[in-house]
Amino acid sequence: MTQHAPLIIDIAGTSLNKADRRRLKHPLVGGIILFARNWQDRAQLSSLCHDIKKIRRDLLICVDHEGGRVQRFKTGGFTHLPPMRALGEMWLDTPMDATNAASACGFVLGSELRACGVDLSFTPVLDLDHGESGVIGDRAFARDPRVVTLLAKSLMHGLLLAGMANCGKHFPGHGFVKADSHTDIPVDRRSLKAILADDAAPYGWLSTTLSSIMPAHVIYPKVDVRPAGFSAKWLGDILRGRLRFGGVIFSDDLSMAGARVIDGRAVSYTEAAVAALNAGCDMVLLCNQSLDGGQAVDELIAGLTEAQLKSQWQLQESSEERWRALLPVSPAPQWDALMVSPAYVQAMGLIP
Repeated sequence: MTQHAPLIIDIAGTSLNKADRRRLKHPLVGGIILFARNWQDRAQLSSLCHDIKKIRRDLLICVDHEGGRVQRFKTGGFTHLPPMRALGEMWLDTPMDATNAASACGFVLGSELRACGVDLSFTPVLDLDHGESGVIGDRAFARDPRVVTLLAKSLMHGLLLAGMANCGKHFPGHGFVKADSHTDIPVDRRSLKAILADDAAPYGWLSTTLSSIMPAHVIYPKVDVRPAGFSAKWLGDILRGRLRFGGVIFSDDLSMAGARVIDGRAVSYTEAAVAALNAGCDMVLLCNQSLDGGQAVDELIAGLTEAQLKSQWQLQESSEERWRALLPVSPAPQWDALMVSPAYVQAMGLIP
């Protein structure tokens, strides 16, 4: 059995260059995250995904593709999916129709991505819409954690029908704070009891159906001084222990401002990755660092390799099993056949 590979990295262009191939062959690299810059058309995306899988079949090809303003591929026949708030608004009038529409969105989202070779979308957003967070905003289904849970579960059912796993984010909740963790270090000063009863509630209710979870780069000082993604208390004691979650834990992007300061000290990407892995993450993401030649990516791969040799971090054996469970097991649909399949045509008629 090969060792678990915890790194998810990116590439700069629409095809793999020599440096990309070298990085993707590294035993610590377990996957790739795609962005809009990696898209030209469907044929190119399919070719890129094919080339990635030729390097290693077990490389996980990921993307942030939620609908609304967070949708990386929008042309070439990809359906423009609504923001999740549209499903929450639909719930107010016809709740059962809203759950069906959410399943339809999940099925279309997952099927279209899989038809091009993508394995996983980091969706659904489980954050609550408190009305304060600009970075979350209409990405959230609703304010009520019960509504969020039921609509997210319906969307995940659609993903499952498409043969795709899911990723709930951002644990234990990013919707209460105004600051954007891409550029700041948000602080949520509520008590653990208040968070568990509200923003974190969907994670407990969905613990048997979530394939993976991405924690927030937010500090909750009444629980821990570290951001949730670097906190053994949040990831081990609460998420794994109290909420009984058994799937993959992904770090959010280590290049975000919220990940660059731990315990009041500025840290390198390697230090952030080691801290995330030791706190309980199975996989760590470094995004948008390939654009200038990828020096930061190479430094992280080298740094994490050295840290492993020095036993500064180690992964549980179960991490590999969780990671492999995210890879699709059913055959991917062919695009043209998908477009005329009864399930797809029906789903398209249900999307608001």
